[in-house]
Amino acid sequence: MATLRQVVLDTETTGLEWRQGDRVIEIGCVEMIDRKLTGRHFHRYLNPGRAIGAGAQAIHGLTDEFLADKPAFPEVVDELVEFVGAAELLIHNAPFDVGFLDNELGLCGREALKTCCDGITDTLRMARDLRPGKKNGLDALCVEFGIDNSSRQLHGALLDAELLAEVYLAMTRGQESLMMDLEMGSAEVRSLSAVDRPPILVIAPSDDDFIAHERVLAEIDKESKGKTVWRTLAA
Repeated sequence: MATLRQVVLDTETTGLEWRQGDRVIEIGCVEMIDRKLTGRHFHRYLNPGRAIGAGAQAIHGLTDEFLADKPAFPEVVDELVEFVGAAELLIHNAPFDVGFLDNELGLCGREALKTCCDGITDTLRMARDLRPGKKNGLDALCVEFGIDNSSRQLHGALLDAELLAEVYLAMTRGQESLMMDLEMGSAEVRSLSAVDRPPILVIAPSDDDFIAHERVLAEIDKESKGKTVWRTLAA
């Protein structure tokens, strides 16, 4: 069976709208292979070449002064593309991060993010399908699945990617048994099915059971004005 490589990705930005000139200031990625965290990660702070909005700074705590000596996106783009290559990307609210990264890639003359990886999965959409009508932000999902997010006082790309990896594994826990079955050869699966089982005990109804059953059907027939399904099927 082919190896499943996934990269959980998150970004922080100067604001909410790349179309208005906001830029990426932090990228965090963690690697999973066959649904196990490998310990490999990609993490970079970036100098956006513009001021950080006050609202965004309140969310992630990054300052213009802190980022002043950090590399610009073109200096790390090759490393990023190499890290996400041949992997499925898992991103919470993917349109936001993908929009920002596609903008950064475009400014470097590079192709869109989807051409660099092996597909993009929006974990926010997954969570909404799984928990319709509920809050599905990262903090809410950590609470739902019992994941410790006490260190998340502020947003941070690498920390959020690590937490999202745990959330994703919890949301898709049932896939592990499926993967186990697929990894096992068909002979092994058949051997599990061939394990001796005790015979099924069949108990025939007594005359009293038949009488009680007929009494219940008669009551249903009366209430439904002759539309009892069981009698229709028997006829």
